[in-house]
Amino acid sequence: MTTASDPSYPAHWEADVVLRDGGTARIRPITTEDAGRLVSFYEQVSDESKYYRFFAPYPRLSDRDVHRFTHHDYVDRVGLAATIGEEFIGTVRYDRIGPDGRPASAPADEAEVAFLVQDAHQGRGVASALLEHIGAVARERGIRRFAAEVLPANSKMIKVFTDVGYQQKRSFEGGSVHLTLDLEPTAESLAVQRAREQRAEARSVQRLLAPGSVAVIGVSRSGGGVGAAVLRNLRDGGFQGHLYAVNEAVTTDLLDGVRAYRGLGDIDSPVDLAVIAVPAERVPEAVAACGEHGVQGLVVLSAGYGESGAAGLDRQRELVRQVRSYGMRLIGPNAYGVINTAPEVGLNASLTPAPAPVRGRIGLFTQSGAIGISLLSALLRRGEGLSSFVSAGNRADVSGNDILQYWYEDEATDVALMYLETLGNPRKFTRLARRTAAVKPVVVAKGGRHTPAGHVVPGTRLPDTTVSALLRQAGVIRVDTVTELVDVGLLLASQPLPAGPRVAILGNSESLGVLTYDACLAQGLRPGAPLDLTTAATPEDFREALGAALGSAENDAVIVTVIPWVNEQEPQDDLAEALRDAVAGHPGKPVAVVHVELAELVDALSPAGGLPGAGVRPEPVRPESSGAAPLPGALPPRPRASNADGAGGASGDAAAAGAGAGAGVRIPAYPAAERAVRAVAEAVRYGQWRRANAEAGQVPEYEDIDEAGAAAQLAGLLADAGDAVLTLTEADAAALLARYGIRVLPTLPAPTADDAVRAARAMGYPVALKTTAPHLRHRADLGGVRLDLATEADLRRSYEELTDLLGTPGELLPVVQAMVPRGVDTVVRSVIDPAAGAVLSFGLAGVASELLGDTAHRLVPATERDAAGLIRSIRTAPLLFGWRGSDPVDTPALEELLLRLSRLVDDHPEVVGVTLEPVVVATEGLSVLSATVRVARPPARTDLGPRTLPSY
Repeated sequence: MTTASDPSYPAHWEADVVLRDGGTARIRPITTEDAGRLVSFYEQVSDESKYYRFFAPYPRLSDRDVHRFTHHDYVDRVGLAATIGEEFIGTVRYDRIGPDGRPASAPADEAEVAFLVQDAHQGRGVASALLEHIGAVARERGIRRFAAEVLPANSKMIKVFTDVGYQQKRSFEGGSVHLTLDLEPTAESLAVQRAREQRAEARSVQRLLAPGSVAVIGVSRSGGGVGAAVLRNLRDGGFQGHLYAVNEAVTTDLLDGVRAYRGLGDIDSPVDLAVIAVPAERVPEAVAACGEHGVQGLVVLSAGYGESGAAGLDRQRELVRQVRSYGMRLIGPNAYGVINTAPEVGLNASLTPAPAPVRGRIGLFTQSGAIGISLLSALLRRGEGLSSFVSAGNRADVSGNDILQYWYEDEATDVALMYLETLGNPRKFTRLARRTAAVKPVVVAKGGRHTPAGHVVPGTRLPDTTVSALLRQAGVIRVDTVTELVDVGLLLASQPLPAGPRVAILGNSESLGVLTYDACLAQGLRPGAPLDLTTAATPEDFREALGAALGSAENDAVIVTVIPWVNEQEPQDDLAEALRDAVAGHPGKPVAVVHVELAELVDALSPAGGLPGAGVRPEPVRPESSGAAPLPGALPPRPRASNADGAGGASGDAAAAGAGAGAGVRIPAYPAAERAVRAVAEAVRYGQWRRANAEAGQVPEYEDIDEAGAAAQLAGLLADAGDAVLTLTEADAAALLARYGIRVLPTLPAPTADDAVRAARAMGYPVALKTTAPHLRHRADLGGVRLDLATEADLRRSYEELTDLLGTPGELLPVVQAMVPRGVDTVVRSVIDPAAGAVLSFGLAGVASELLGDTAHRLVPATERDAAGLIRSIRTAPLLFGWRGSDPVDTPALEELLLRLSRLVDDHPEVVGVTLEPVVVATEGLSVLSATVRVARPPARTDLGPRTLPSY
C-alpha cells in the first residue's frame, strides 16, 4: 500500500509541465488512493482509444485491473498520471520484463510501456510529456530500454514513439508494431525535447499576450484603485477583444462603460485572461473562479506575497500550486502588468496610463514594476515603441526564460531588453539567450546580486563578474544601468550592426569630437581623427560630410556631434532631415548623434518627430542592402508594420514623396558622448559575436581519454562517501587527471633535509623545494618556494632557510619537485555551481591577478572556440603572446589542457571542483605542477532531465 504520504512515495517524480497548447498539467506517480480517479478517467475515454490500448473491446476496468493499475512498487512497476485539478487526463505505466517478456526484477533492464490519453486532451502533447518523464524514472531505476506493442492503425501513438529522438528498432509482429527504444539520451532526443519546450512555453506566453477576451476582477464602483485603473487602460488602449469588469457588489450593467458582472461565473462567454486586483486574502477565491470558468492565464497585481516576508512567501507558493492545478499560467503576483501593441490585439493590461507605448520592435521584460515604469517612460520620451512588455513582479511562475522563448519566434520583436534581479536558472537562461542572440540582440541589465525577498527561485553562488562573463559567452549584451539598457536598445532597434570597430566622428564642435574620440578608445573602438565642420556648418554641410563618411570603406560606423548654432538661424528639423537623407543615401552602417541641449533635434530624429508614419518602426537598414553579406542568423526583411489607422510605414511611396528620401529613417540621439559610444561599442561587440558564432564550435574528441576508467575510479572513491565532498589525495588526483591526458608533475615529500637530498637525487638536479602547508600553498611571494637548486649544497641551504624563516618541517610539509622550463604561470579551475552548472575558469597565477579579479570564465562543455576566447579575454593576456619582446608561449597546448579538463568535468559530474595551480606554460609545452580535485555524488542535472516548470 503506497500513498502520497508514504515515506516510499517518490515525491521527486512530481512535476508541472507546459503542454503543446500552452496550458499546464501536473505529472505525478499513481497511488492506491487514485482508484476512483482512474475509473472516472477510463469512463471518459472513447471506445476506439480503449481498443488501441488493450487490442480488444474493453468497455470498463475490472476491480482486478484497478488494483493492478494503482498498486506499484515504484521500481519494477511504475505508473504516472497527468492531471489537471484532481482529474486524470492521461496515464503511462511500465512493467520491467526479462528476455522472455515475462515480469522480472533487476538486473533486467527492459520494460514494457503503455499509454492512455483522454480523447479531449489528445493533440496537446500529453503523451510526449509522459514519455519524457517515465523515461527519466526508468533510467533512475536501472532500465535502459522500453518495449511497446502498438496497433498499426494507432498512428498517433506510433508518432509519439518515433518522434522522441531515442535510438529505436521497429518491427511488425503478430499484427502489431513492435517498438524498442534505447532510453539513453542522445543529441537528437535532447534537441527534440528542447524544441518541444520552446514551442510550449512560447505558446503559453502568447496566450497571455494575445487574449481574445479579458476580465478584470476587483474593479471598484468608485472608479479608484488598481483594478479600475487597469480597466480604463484596457478600454482606452483600444483592446480589440471582449472586455469585462467583475465586482461582487456591482448593481449596474456597466462600470466605466464596460460590461460588469458580480462574478466571473456570470459571464456566459469564454474568458482567456483574467487580471486580478483584489486583496491577497481574496485571491484564492478569484483563482478558483477563473479555473472553473476555463480561464487560460492570470495577471495577479495583488501584493502581500513573497515580497512581504515568510508568511507571504508561503502564500505565494500556494498561489502557484492552485493556479497550476487548473492548467493556467501566472504573471505575478505583485506584477505591474502586460502590454501588447499589435494592432489586432491592443492590450494594455497594466498600470501604464495613456499615452501607452506605440507600436515598435523592442520587447521589454522587467522583474520590477518601478524599473518598468522608468524604462517605459524613457522609451516614450525618446519616441521609441514596443512590441510587448511584461513586468512579472515576483515571477512566481512566468519568468524571463518564458519570455525569451516567446521572443525567439516573435516576428514583431527585433530587440529584447530585460531588467533582471536574479537568474533563477542560469543554465537554462544562457542556453535560451545564446539561441535567441543568434537571431536578435538580447540586452540585459542585472540588478541585485543576491536573491531578494519574494523571488523564491534560488539564485547562483557565482560572483557577479562570473555571471557577466557567462552572459557574454552566450551573446548577451550586459549593461550596468537601465539608462544604458535604453541607450543600447535604441541603437540596435533602429540601426544595422557595424561590420567592425572603425568609427568616423564628425560635427560642429572640436571639443565634443575629441571627447567622443577619447570615449571610443576607452571602449576598445578604432576611431578616426574627428572631422570638425566648425560652428558655421549648415545642415547641407552635415549632409555631405555624413554621406562621405558612410560611403567610405574605411568606416564601419559614424558618430555625429552637434552643438547649438550661435545665431539660432538653422532649424533643427532641417538638420534632422539632412542627416536622414544622408543615411538613406548610404545605407548599411549605423549612425548615432551626440547633441548638446538640442531636444528638438532628438524629437525630429525619432519616430515621434512628426514624420509620416510616426510611431511606426520602418524596416531598419540591414547590411545586405548595401551589398554586404548578411550577418549569420539574420532574419529576412519583414513587412513594415501598420499603425492603428491602417496607414503604412513611413517608407511608403506617398510618405517618401512628401517628406524626402530620408523619410522614415531613424537615428538615435544621445546627450553625452560616452553614452553614444557605449551603445555603438556594444553593437560592435555583438556583431563580432554573431559573426564568430555563425557556426557552432566543436567539442574535440581525444583518442587517449579513458572515460570508462575514470568512471570506475570515481565509483570506487565515492562508494562509502555518502553525501560528503572528498578532496582526493595527490596520487588519486593525478591518476584521475591522467585518464584525460592531463599529467601532473610528481613531487616527493621531504620531512627532513636528508629526505630532500634523496628525492633530488632520484629526480635529478636542478630541483625546486616548496612548502605545501595550506596557508603557504601557491604563495611564492611569502618565500615558500625555492627554485633552480642545482646542487646538494643549494638544497640543504634552502631547506634550512625555509625552516628557520617559516616554521618546522611538520608545519611546512615541504616537497621536492623537478624543475620545468620557464614560462608564464597560470591557473586553470573548474567548479560546479548548483544553478549554472560546471564553469571553466582561467587566469594568470599570482596575487596581482587575484586582487584585480582578472579571471575569465566559460560554461562547460567548452568548444575549441571557447577555449581560444577564454585565454584571450583576460586583461593580462598579452603576457602570453610576446609582451615587450618576450617569447610567445604555447597557447595551443594551453587550449588543449582547458578542453581536456572541460571534457573531464562534463563527462563526470562527480568531479565538483578542480584547481590546477600553477600551470607553467612555456614556449613549447606546459607543466601542471599541482592539482586539487574534489569529488561528490553528482548533483541533479535539471537541464538534461524531462521538461518541467520550477517547483515550489
